[in-house]
Amino acid sequence: MVKKLNVGVIGIGGIAGTHIPGWQKSPHAEIIAFCDILPEVLHRVSDQHDIALRYEDAREMIANPEIDVVDICTPNAFHAPYAIAALKAGKHVLCEKPLAPTPAEVLEMIAARDQSGKLLMTAQHFRFGNSAQALKAELDRGTLGDIYHARSWMLRRAAVPTRPGFIYKKNSGGGPCIDIGVHILDLTLWMMGHPKPVSVTGVTQDKLIHQAGSFSQWGRVPIPTDLDVEEFAAAFVRFDNGATLILEVSWMLHHNVPGGGSEDMQMWLYGTEGGAQWPKNELLASSNPTMQFLNTQLQLAPSNAEAHAQECIAFAEAIVEGRPSPVPPEESLPVARILDGLYRSAASGTEVALS
Repeated sequence: MVKKLNVGVIGIGGIAGTHIPGWQKSPHAEIIAFCDILPEVLHRVSDQHDIALRYEDAREMIANPEIDVVDICTPNAFHAPYAIAALKAGKHVLCEKPLAPTPAEVLEMIAARDQSGKLLMTAQHFRFGNSAQALKAELDRGTLGDIYHARSWMLRRAAVPTRPGFIYKKNSGGGPCIDIGVHILDLTLWMMGHPKPVSVTGVTQDKLIHQAGSFSQWGRVPIPTDLDVEEFAAAFVRFDNGATLILEVSWMLHHNVPGGGSEDMQMWLYGTEGGAQWPKNELLASSNPTMQFLNTQLQLAPSNAEAHAQECIAFAEAIVEGRPSPVPPEESLPVARILDGLYRSAASGTEVALS
């Protein structure tokens, strides 16, 4: 029997709860170690999952020669340092989104990956949902023709994540751009075939988040008044192939969320042969001479695991089967460059060229 990959998870007080089922379902991997700076969280979650190896210091866990894969689920500021340390220690690394808050850090992670010969993957779990998989397969068949424009948004209504890892720039690197914008931006670039971004015009706002009495409907808790990140951002992006993208993200927008709830995430793609909307996965085609319009909804294949879990399963498969990373850092670099360009454009009030 082939030895399973031994996995150590850093940061187990939040998003890790969606990764753990994936490692447990994978036939190729098993969790042997947890790490968290909060002892209460470390021991409570370790007890729940019967994990004996417990660390409060991530670098001690990384140094364990028995660990093959490090899964990083910490606040954003720690992604690059821990990933680089793990790669240098000869570990494969799965890292939560964003891969890093800045393009420079992503480049450092790529260099460490290259030197180590190990796999590095960004946990962009929306790619692994069955709706996204079905639409991507259709687009790869050329159904839309040349995709020349996209509109994408991820908008929340009074739904700020109030934990320190999200609302202080020293921990996160930014607000909803870094937190949720990275999701829809990565998904859109993937669907478009990864055109190279060349310029960004961006704006950010914090008008609502500092209003007296502002609260988050997640637990109906007041929003800390000393947070220092944006609550809304928008951007216009140009690509080297002439394509364009309009992006909008917010934690607080007075937005009518379809069906109620707190979040509206949509992507519209427009090509020479048709259009598409996600997550409904509706394909739209028009015959201008005859004024005939055709709307088709894609059928979804069943999924054996939730998207967060599926990304962990896919990463273990790639390692064992010697395949490339399912979400390589080279695909996360343009995402980081666009978000960094958005912030720089908002600060300068001008369009920013991307290197």
